[in-house]
Amino acid sequence: MNQMTLLRSAGLALLALIMMTGQALAASAPIKSPNDDNDYRYITLDNELRVLLISDPDSDKAAASMNVAVGSGNDPADREGMAHFLEHMLFLGTEKYPDPGEYQQFIKSHGGSHNAFTAFRDTNYFFDIQAEHLEAALDRFAEQFAAPLFTPELVDRERQAVHSEFSSKQKEDGRRFYSVKKAISNPEHPFHQFAVGNLTTLQNTDADPLRPDLIDFWKANYSSNLMTLAVYGPQSLHKLETMVRERFGDIENRNLDIKTFEEPLYEPGTLPARVEVDALKDIRTLSLSFPIPSQQKHYRDKPVNYIASLLGHEGPGSLFTQLKQAGLVESLSAGSGMDTGTQETVEISMSLTPEGLKKTDSILDLTFAYIDKIRNKGISRSRFEEMKQLANIDFRFRENQDPISAVTRLSMQMPHVAPEDVLRAPWMMENYVPGQYRDILERLTPENVLVAIQAPDPELESARKTQWYDAEYAIEPLEKGSINPAAASRAANLALPMDNPFIPEDLAMISGPTMGEPVSLGKVDGINIWYARDVRFDTPKANVFIGLRTPATTASARSNVLSGLLIDAIETNLNAWAYPAQLAGLDYSIYSHLRGITIRVGGYNDKLHTLMMRMLTQIADPTLTQQRFNITRERMIDGLLNKAKDRPVEQTSEFIQTALIENVFSTEEKLAAARSVTFDELQSFAEAFLSQVDPVMLAHGNLTPASALNYARQISASVLQQSELTEVPRSHVRTLPESETVVAIEVDHPDTGYTLYAQGDSTGVAERATYRLLAQIVASPFYEEIRTNRQLGYIVYAMPYEILETPALGFVVQSPSASPDVINAAVQDFSKAFMNTLADMKPSDLTREKQAVISKLLEADRQLGEISQRYWQEIDRGETDFDSRQQLAEAIRKVSHADLMETFQSKVVERQQALRVITRKEASGAESVMDMLRQRPYVPAP
Repeated sequence: MNQMTLLRSAGLALLALIMMTGQALAASAPIKSPNDDNDYRYITLDNELRVLLISDPDSDKAAASMNVAVGSGNDPADREGMAHFLEHMLFLGTEKYPDPGEYQQFIKSHGGSHNAFTAFRDTNYFFDIQAEHLEAALDRFAEQFAAPLFTPELVDRERQAVHSEFSSKQKEDGRRFYSVKKAISNPEHPFHQFAVGNLTTLQNTDADPLRPDLIDFWKANYSSNLMTLAVYGPQSLHKLETMVRERFGDIENRNLDIKTFEEPLYEPGTLPARVEVDALKDIRTLSLSFPIPSQQKHYRDKPVNYIASLLGHEGPGSLFTQLKQAGLVESLSAGSGMDTGTQETVEISMSLTPEGLKKTDSILDLTFAYIDKIRNKGISRSRFEEMKQLANIDFRFRENQDPISAVTRLSMQMPHVAPEDVLRAPWMMENYVPGQYRDILERLTPENVLVAIQAPDPELESARKTQWYDAEYAIEPLEKGSINPAAASRAANLALPMDNPFIPEDLAMISGPTMGEPVSLGKVDGINIWYARDVRFDTPKANVFIGLRTPATTASARSNVLSGLLIDAIETNLNAWAYPAQLAGLDYSIYSHLRGITIRVGGYNDKLHTLMMRMLTQIADPTLTQQRFNITRERMIDGLLNKAKDRPVEQTSEFIQTALIENVFSTEEKLAAARSVTFDELQSFAEAFLSQVDPVMLAHGNLTPASALNYARQISASVLQQSELTEVPRSHVRTLPESETVVAIEVDHPDTGYTLYAQGDSTGVAERATYRLLAQIVASPFYEEIRTNRQLGYIVYAMPYEILETPALGFVVQSPSASPDVINAAVQDFSKAFMNTLADMKPSDLTREKQAVISKLLEADRQLGEISQRYWQEIDRGETDFDSRQQLAEAIRKVSHADLMETFQSKVVERQQALRVITRKEASGAESVMDMLRQRPYVPAP
């Protein structure tokens, strides 16, 4: 052969290899957990759209998510917020489905939900739906990417919606802090730009029309080769593939490249720096941000995770434990922050106490002393092997997510990992890479850090303001030597994590089939015991709930505050010891509620009892200190004061619940109690807290009846020896007056809040069914009219507003421009018009809407914890036949058209037994309305 022939033969061989590789990629199965019964197929369409198909034959829900590798980082400098605006516009009509509300209505009417979000590098669109309607939903979904209309009259309308979204969050401290980070970043980096958009950046004038720019942006950035799609359903892989190929192959492949960001996040010379930011709420945070090269390509080894696991450890001797014991911090987290694909950041974030705010220099010294300790002694193969072992166990016994969460996570992950790794990537810890750990640690230095402090009313010199959020800040260089790890107090007490004693060893499943529902095992020393063996997910896990019902938590606002202080002390005492248990797949919580407190432990059952016993010891004899009391009381006061700075619609909801629920105290009542309560009172309260108890327990999962009885005996011996048994009834909801009650509350926010609460007549299952069905039917039309057509606000929804089995409808609007009267007139107009829509409703449409509600209500369980929580709620309600969902579903089937008409007319149009809560900059009379409502009788049982 001559040289040309040899080259041609080699080329043909290479082409054949490439084609074989392409075919393998076009249809391959990712590596999945041994506990995962789903079938998977990874394919690439002819237009280079990558697709992950997920077949779950038992699923009653289907879902899909499309990730586009285009985000706010792609925004033109003169059109900030364009990627976010495009995300909004894609929902509003296509060539095949031109009606702008059709997609939402179709999804909602078939038991589903949908949404989207725009990040720096990605925009993600997702929905779920009743499984039998997946194909029709995909048909609509695909058209949004293949043939969007960008209808001219909707362009101006939707820019108002984007502006409303911006306005609704303008006073949120998280957004304000983020705007400062953008302001001090490199002006040449797209991260510096305003990502949300508003009426100014998205102006639409004759001289500068928005629609042509929108279309140009779509064509210049959206391409099928930049898209990854995940589709989940009960259909076979073959059927799913056919659905996808027939629809998504029409999306145009413009052969675009993913945008890269070579500019540094910070201009040379910016770091090290310290920035102080004014907070509107009473919060105090300290964060350290270190830019490093992107670690995306190291996803199989996760060097950042290794370092972050040490930085964020909360066990004995950790940085967090030392700072918390000194009374300086309340929480600490560490991990990867932003990742541009070129650079990312390692972040250490802390919430500070008031004393910690005064001593940020000392905190920084100790933080860098701990980083030095990790650098010198923290790189250890045994520590890596432990992390790898825990990751392998978690992957081995992985439980399924709900479909919509699964597809969203997977579609976002697909661009960044190999097809075979797409399912296991978050759990991969393949190689011990000490060199990579050291490379990262060498960048975690005082010379390469942005220190950011956020607190209310800082004394800022040369203060600046961010352009769109008016967040005040000041930035200054960190002087060399201002951080001195060698001088850190408590540095000698710092310790790296010990071997984890909670790693599960016995991972066997107990014998016997899953029980249909919990059964009563009788009582042990007054503890009513419910038990259910559950091995349906083949995971050696269990959940144990202990309800210590006691009148002490709600006897008064003062006792309610003391309960919170006591629970915080118990949690603080447990944290350092129990943190390794959380790393090993165990978790716990202690929380108060209207009937007392609940203790919950869950996870791998092998060492569950060890965690439970330590918790019971602390509950029986909690360690209380004056220092912890002072810190927690101050934090509680801050939290109560911050409620006045919540979103307007959050404050309207707070008023409704405080006024109507028995044993709920107002913010003002709890604030007065918190300001005056003493440490001596807390000590006395702790001693008497369990003097009267109504105990109940649920053991559910991979446990035997003997184990459940043993837990009950331990509870009795540990915490109930001095307790008198009593009965603590459930709280009730107060009934509203016959005619509409209107109240205005004072809220300092540029937006107006509006909530209309329309209450049912009883807690009967038939009444509850009517309201559930009405909420389903009215939700999409209300959103379409108030948000899409009238553009009154970004936060707009109608919902079932059920409280303690008392049914109600809620209509919620938060508007940046409309007054309460304008909003109310729009809601009234909608209500009257909707009566005609309801009157014309076809029997087939009513049946469809009923099935949508029932499908959500009876959706299949996918995780043990979901079932445990549901059982626990039914025990609390006294519904120990454990069939409340089935009863409600059957009642929904029986709701008549006349029932809907009568209820909507009387409760929404005429507003019998309705409460309308609105917000104003200045208002009065709310207290007298609150007092009146608190004197009302309770909603009757059927």
